[in-house]
Amino acid sequence: MQNSVAIFDTTLRDGAQGNGISFSVDDKLSIVKILDTLGVQYIEAGNPASNPKDREFFKRLNEVNLKNAKIASFGSTRRKNTKAEEDENLLSLLECDTACTVIFGKCWKLHVESVLETTEAENLKMIEDSCAFLKSHNKDLIFDAEHFFDGYKDDKDFALKALEAAKRGGADMLCLCDTNGASFPNEVTEVVAEVVAQFDMPIAVHFHDDCGMAAANSINGVLAGAVQVQGTMLGFGERCGNANLSTIIPSLQLKMGIECISQNKIKLLTHCVKEIAAIANIDVQDNLPFVGENAFSHKAGMHAHGVIKNPHSFEHIDPYLVGNERKFPTSEISGKAVIFEKIKLLFSDVNINSQEILDILEEIKVLEAKGYQFEGADESFELLVQKKIKPFKPFFELLYYHIYIDFLADEIVNTSESASATIKVKVGDEIRMVAAEGNGPVNALDKALRLALEFFYPVLSNVKLTDYKVRVLESKNATASGVRVLISSSDGINSFTTVGVANDVVAASWVALKDSMEYTLLRTAAEDKCIP
Repeated sequence: MQNSVAIFDTTLRDGAQGNGISFSVDDKLSIVKILDTLGVQYIEAGNPASNPKDREFFKRLNEVNLKNAKIASFGSTRRKNTKAEEDENLLSLLECDTACTVIFGKCWKLHVESVLETTEAENLKMIEDSCAFLKSHNKDLIFDAEHFFDGYKDDKDFALKALEAAKRGGADMLCLCDTNGASFPNEVTEVVAEVVAQFDMPIAVHFHDDCGMAAANSINGVLAGAVQVQGTMLGFGERCGNANLSTIIPSLQLKMGIECISQNKIKLLTHCVKEIAAIANIDVQDNLPFVGENAFSHKAGMHAHGVIKNPHSFEHIDPYLVGNERKFPTSEISGKAVIFEKIKLLFSDVNINSQEILDILEEIKVLEAKGYQFEGADESFELLVQKKIKPFKPFFELLYYHIYIDFLADEIVNTSESASATIKVKVGDEIRMVAAEGNGPVNALDKALRLALEFFYPVLSNVKLTDYKVRVLESKNATASGVRVLISSSDGINSFTTVGVANDVVAASWVALKDSMEYTLLRTAAEDKCIP
């Protein structure tokens, strides 16, 4: 087993083929910088023959000062019955002037006959001629053996002849592609081992995740002798996605001792993945291995207690190694140890056996039985703790609110002002009543509350609602079902989430809104050392 393996990232090419993924040229340049900082060896950046955006990207590559990675351009073998030196696709690859070039060719007889509609002999010539043409221009050349595993299972000799054609043409590396994502680890081990034994040259692997096997297949490919792994960060790509490098890299490096990137870079993994996700405008899956929010999250009291005593008891690696962190979600199944770990961040002098801890744990169980969920609402949990351990005078008191909803049968209502709210609050000895219109009752209530409170607390003008989620708790009760509302807010620097539960969406929203305002004011008062 080798001591290291090269990482070939195709997020910008194969990953960009994922549904809902669209990168601008600036996006692609930003991701190149992130991947280079992480220390991957190859970045496959696009197909210059396919679209103007990729051509512009390659022209602007000089804007990025690469320190670790080689950029690879991607294209196909020459067209059938065409000379390589006259093929527009191959010529566009030369114009890119990248350090590495990747071309793919057909390795499955099915594709040759029904897609290319040509002969076996012509397909092999297309592969050999294309490789020879690019090598004559001193290109570092990788041949992507498209559909290799399916082709191997269908006609082994045919698939191997395709590899031999690429080798004759001068390819520097052969990449075995599971383009349909249909292979299983035991098959991969057998096939890769045979190719490695038969071809005296570097072998790479490229897997898709249609059977959920891409990461396992990639690791088995390395164990069988592959020296390069291709994949995408976060695993996005066409159909079910590609092999997820954010899983593969730490699995190989931290679990198996096979170095993929510099050891001092792997702690950047979680941060880099989140940066790429933000650019792609997608969320990092909470349960994603190593880098997800829940990768080192311990909800059950017994598990949390064990981790606090000995992290290795319920964690296979130290989360710090990949730049992640341990979390203890608060819920009805949390034990004293979990509550204590969270509370001691707020009040370091509280004892784990104190009555306050027991009271808080009991109240959490009661509230979650009613439908509350504190796992995603840390700030509501913090308010609960503050009120139990260090009670404070409320910043404001609700006297009442009224909601008015516009509805005109068979007519379209102006949705930007479809509801209005009147609210009356008391702050100290002063009372203020205001009204506001909004897009629906909750938006109207939110606006009215802010108008009322900003008069007393100008700092609230910086707080904006950024996300709003509603969950029906008991759908069997139909329209009488209770609801849980999660509200995320931001002051431009910090983001925080609060939760409310009630029998109707407006009342639940009020609880969450109230908490968001109260939390902001409590934090501001604490910073000013003047908690009421």
